[in-house]
Amino acid sequence: MTQGRFIALEGGEGAGKSTQARLLAEALRTRGLEVVVTREPGGTGGAEAIRSLLLEGCAGADGEKVGWMPRAEALLFAAARSDHVERLIRPALARGAWVVCDRFLDSSRAYQGGGGGLSDADIRTLHAIGSEGLLPDLTVLVEVAPEEAARRLALRDVDGTDLIGSRDAAYHARVATAFARFAEEAPERFARIDGNAGPEETHARIMAALDDLPSRMEP
Repeated sequence: MTQGRFIALEGGEGAGKSTQARLLAEALRTRGLEVVVTREPGGTGGAEAIRSLLLEGCAGADGEKVGWMPRAEALLFAAARSDHVERLIRPALARGAWVVCDRFLDSSRAYQGGGGGLSDADIRTLHAIGSEGLLPDLTVLVEVAPEEAARRLALRDVDGTDLIGSRDAAYHARVATAFARFAEEAPERFARIDGNAGPEETHARIMAALDDLPSRMEP
């Protein structure tokens, strides 16, 4: 049986990754492929439990919800990813399915590394231990201007946002800078997509990026 393909969608808050993951999966299914759509943190029972801890925080000394310190946060992400990879991603790829994942390792590198100040080497070491260094066949980086992201988030997060999404603009600027650096350093692994237009136009750009890589499109 042919090995499946692993596509990760990355980007900052408001980039539209979840919508693009859905549209990409629908397009690949029309090509006769089995497609598994998943997300991080999450995707399995164990990883979803850790997701709640990460996005909702923990009780502080005064009983208020507080976020995790950077190293604890990175460890939790690595643990969630380990369960996700072992229980869902690798089995799907082994049976020939394509996996489309909303966030993967590069989000940890950008958020806990670029945003939180941890070293890239440490985050990669956690990934090597927890997930045996698995990388996507292609990482689609959807890039959106800060003002457009803010507009989308205002529409989306009418009931508030999670502890990570609510961090200040300087934090998210560092995240965006880190994503751009990763793509510049490994252009063979990344497809950089302008996500400022509507969902359909962004989707068309993603499909064009995939079609420029015919060896990755073989079922």
